[in-house]
Amino acid sequence: MKIKRLIGGNLESNGYIISLDEACYIIDPGYNPKKYIESIKNENMTCEGILLTHHHYDHSGGVQAIASELECPVMMHILDSDKLKLNVDRYLESGDILTLHGRGREEQLKIFHTPGHTYGGICIMNEKDNVCFTGDTIFNVDLGRTDLEDGNDEEMVCSIREIIDKWPNSMTIYPGHGDPANMKTVRKINREFIDIIEMKVK
Repeated sequence: MKIKRLIGGNLESNGYIISLDEACYIIDPGYNPKKYIESIKNENMTCEGILLTHHHYDHSGGVQAIASELECPVMMHILDSDKLKLNVDRYLESGDILTLHGRGREEQLKIFHTPGHTYGGICIMNEKDNVCFTGDTIFNVDLGRTDLEDGNDEEMVCSIREIIDKWPNSMTIYPGHGDPANMKTVRKINREFIDIIEMKVK
């Protein structure tokens, strides 16, 4: 599976095109929808869907233009869907499996509901390649904010301790901002993550 990162906006938000042969998914296209559209058309790919880790505009602002041009479905967790003024074609829940269909082969994406930054935040994992797209739940050096409208400290603690801390050191996270990192590095340099695991939570 190939991963292409596109960075946009003042917050330098990460969006991704993940592909297998001529099939792809788009994750969190916040800005520059033309870049996603041109990239997919130039490589003669078919977009099987747009996956949103959460509703914030810097991760969802380009959805409507892309979905209209490429005629692909939009997918996200139901608890974030009411924040967006667009049609959601499929609601994603923990344990859901999405399949990326290549030429005679396929890759599976597993959904994890990880509230804390937003009520409906999700992470999207490819266990075969040992990668996970974490949106604004966790970054290489810190965690997503919980002081916004639908953030929640207790839910973030639960998501970190019950889900993300179970991932192996070899798992590489691709976050909504900043550079990717494996969990071994996260466990060394992400102070907010470390504090939660060590129970140093206010």
